[in-house]
Amino acid sequence: MSETKKENTIFCIGRQYGSGGRYVGRRLADKLGIPFYDKELVAITAKESGLSEALFQNADEKASSNLFYSLAVGGYPLSTGTFGATEMPLNDQLFLIVSQTIKKLADKGGCVIIGRCADYILRDYPNMMSAFIEAPLQDRVTRAVKYYGLNAEKANEMCLKNDKKRANFYNYYSDKKWGACRTYDLTVNSAKLGIDGCVDTIISFRDIWQRHLLQKDD
Repeated sequence: MSETKKENTIFCIGRQYGSGGRYVGRRLADKLGIPFYDKELVAITAKESGLSEALFQNADEKASSNLFYSLAVGGYPLSTGTFGATEMPLNDQLFLIVSQTIKKLADKGGCVIIGRCADYILRDYPNMMSAFIEAPLQDRVTRAVKYYGLNAEKANEMCLKNDKKRANFYNYYSDKKWGACRTYDLTVNSAKLGIDGCVDTIISFRDIWQRHLLQKDD
């Protein structure tokens, strides 16, 4: 198996707030020498679309607030053509634009993409691997206090609030459930493994997966 083939893997990482998932993704990208996309997606999409970056920031990982529309299409891909793009709520239009950016970046080769339903958007890409980084609430609160400068009460609130926001976003734009083990190829507990342990586990899983593909081809 060549290193080039390994590095063609697109890693899509979901994460609980305070689990260190973003740092896992950054460390993974650095270790493999591949691009890393988190907030960078917002800037790239804004530049390519010609729309305001603030517009995408405001809608980032937020489901549509249009109740009627969400009841009509929630849980179904928005590319069905049932509604015209101009009839969509703004957040849904922006999601489709971000989705196009994610696909363009994935078409370029191996990379790490954090959140934004990327694993669902790229579900038909044979070189996509999805992972979810989790940790017990108290460990995430402790991490948020240490690295985000929050007090324990605020950190606990932020963990619960952001998890709910990410779940609403993912569950609305996909037909899967955010955080459920069956949704992802791999779920990793950062409290038990640490950041580097999570990175090594993801790479080991990638290696085993690639070897399995080669054996199937023989």
